[in-house]
Amino acid sequence: MTRIGMIVPSSNTALEPATMRLIADRPDITVHFTRIPVRAITLTAGGAAFDVETMLAAARLLADANVDCIAWNGTAGSWLGVEYDRQVCAAITQETGIAATTSTFAILQACHDFGVEALACATPYTGDVVEAISQEYAHHGLDFVGHTEWELTDNASFAAQPDSAIADLLVSAVESGSGSSAAQAVALICTNVDGTTVLNEVEDRLGIPVIDSIAATLWWALELTGTDARIPGAGLLLEQGPLRHRAKALVTELRERTGCDRTTVRIDEPTLGLRVDLCAAESRAQGVRSIQHDPSLDQRALETVRWLEEHRQTLVQPTFAEPPHPPQALRDVYGVSAQVLGPVERDGELTAWFSAHSIAERPWTDDDVAAMTHAQQAMTALLKDQ
Repeated sequence: MTRIGMIVPSSNTALEPATMRLIADRPDITVHFTRIPVRAITLTAGGAAFDVETMLAAARLLADANVDCIAWNGTAGSWLGVEYDRQVCAAITQETGIAATTSTFAILQACHDFGVEALACATPYTGDVVEAISQEYAHHGLDFVGHTEWELTDNASFAAQPDSAIADLLVSAVESGSGSSAAQAVALICTNVDGTTVLNEVEDRLGIPVIDSIAATLWWALELTGTDARIPGAGLLLEQGPLRHRAKALVTELRERTGCDRTTVRIDEPTLGLRVDLCAAESRAQGVRSIQHDPSLDQRALETVRWLEEHRQTLVQPTFAEPPHPPQALRDVYGVSAQVLGPVERDGELTAWFSAHSIAERPWTDDDVAAMTHAQQAMTALLKDQ
């Protein structure tokens, strides 16, 4: 049994029922709540007690329930700054010995694992709060390419909006964007607006993930306890997030071990909505262009992928002088001059493959190939659990 403790804003009426609905079919999880005073959301913090001692007092009560993780289920760190959340979590863990996290950490982690850099932002807050959030998120590699807000300050009023208004808020945040960068996800930043009831509808309409604060906080708290965090039917984050989180760790480790410029993994997993025409995870060296959200190529039709299908072994290419040749776009658009591809099989089918890209031609060492083999084996084990 996993017990999650959550610190809740006192005027919040959305997150508790939403969280309990999400875990309704999970008898292995219980969630326990306590509250701190929060009545209004403004940059002056009037009507809210976000100080560390108030958080500690709430955490001590949750610790009495022997919870496995304590989550501050509020997004104040999004405008107060991530350093504020770090201080709160460090103080809670030092005081109670229990791992701690926050809604803001969960949102940022979800963006990291889904490879999101261009983000649309939907909130009930006022424009100055949204501007502060935008500035803070920019420090973490996230560019707001669109945003919509209700311009409200009274926290209790946030939860009074109907599902249709929440769906419209999310769609409007994406459609408000301008310029060359399309939103790769939309974040609903507030735990007193329940986006969990419209996640599937909005994601089907927009074709991108909705990172709902309530769902994200539950997901990340479960991940921190080592509990299966997948909840089918509750949006892309709770559906794909557990696998993407582990895939991100694998491509990051592969790039670090090989010293290459970019690593990716593509996965065909229909039950999760994953297809190989988009990367499930990517890791890049600084200044290297992302390929993760480019769906322009039919991956199964590529000469290199057909080679993997036929041979089912690691393809090592120090140069591209000999066949099988990669697509011209990989060379011309993304500047790749050498690569290693590692196939992953399940039930006799080529269901995934890793790519390690180098901008310069290079010899791939036995250690590089061993790192690729490790990644392939780890992904094989992960996919067996799906």
